[in-house]
Amino acid sequence: MSFSIEDFPQVWQKPSSQELLASLKRLKVDPPIWNPSTPRKLILETYQNAAQFRREAATYLTSIIGSSLGWIQDEDEKEALWDEASRRLAERCGRAAMGEITRRWPLESHTFPSFELVIREPPITGDSLGLKTWGSSYLLAQSLDKIAAESLSHLVNLGRPNLSLDVLELGSGTGLLGMAASAIWQTNVILTDLPSIMTNLDFNLEKNRPIIEALGGRLSSDALTWGSDDGNAERFNKKNQFKVILAADPLYDDDHPELLSSAILAHLSVERGARAVVMVPQRDLITKKLVARFLSIMTASDLAALEQHALIGQDDWGEDGENSGIECWWAVFGKQ
Repeated sequence: MSFSIEDFPQVWQKPSSQELLASLKRLKVDPPIWNPSTPRKLILETYQNAAQFRREAATYLTSIIGSSLGWIQDEDEKEALWDEASRRLAERCGRAAMGEITRRWPLESHTFPSFELVIREPPITGDSLGLKTWGSSYLLAQSLDKIAAESLSHLVNLGRPNLSLDVLELGSGTGLLGMAASAIWQTNVILTDLPSIMTNLDFNLEKNRPIIEALGGRLSSDALTWGSDDGNAERFNKKNQFKVILAADPLYDDDHPELLSSAILAHLSVERGARAVVMVPQRDLITKKLVARFLSIMTASDLAALEQHALIGQDDWGEDGENSGIECWWAVFGKQ
């Protein structure tokens, strides 16, 4: 930190409300912005190195909240100071020790103007894995122009608006893939996830909407629970309306192969040219078995893997926080 809590006006010094408020403003916590290449371990270490300052700041804030501020005559000024100190303290009490982070994800190609998406990731709690941006989303986003040119050329005209094409993303999480598709393909993308994920997803959509619309894309979002109609947006009552479906890293529980396949079958157009593009990191034997079961279900449902590929990407799933190279399987599904 470039300043010390010891340099701040202390309660025992009875500083003016203006002095205290200025100090509280300096303690405002803005989530740091990290590049995608920054190992999560380094991010964690940065937070750990700042632990001492966080403790000192919490003590300082508590001293203000717990003080009567008796030397300040204006009651409104007191309330403003207590409110500001409470906000600063709340910023340091995230739902997980690491707290919220923000990352910039640059996307570059000779086929579209370079741009970057700014993605907020709240603290991950319980099984809310949709609050994290997984490496496969970025890997698939980086491949969208090639996929459009080679696998979806009958649907996507690169370099020109495709706003008559509605694309559905399943399990959007923080929104990186769907937003990238909207900008690169210049098309309308509907991003979806569980209701508990939607608040952060919508935040990221609004944060990045100006750059995406400037590039010719359009965005919307709605809750969509696979395998259930309860709580889903009304727009999904109509089935088989999307010619393109995207999904990145959607298989990590035993029931996901059945749930994902049911969602694709429910919402992918029955037209022969409709396509679903799915990418799954091959983290371990369990993940590979989930992919095999998903492939089997899709084939039995008359949606074959028209193409299957592998790409090497970065993944920070592990507990040690290290980025590591991992093979990501991806496939394009459609009617043969």
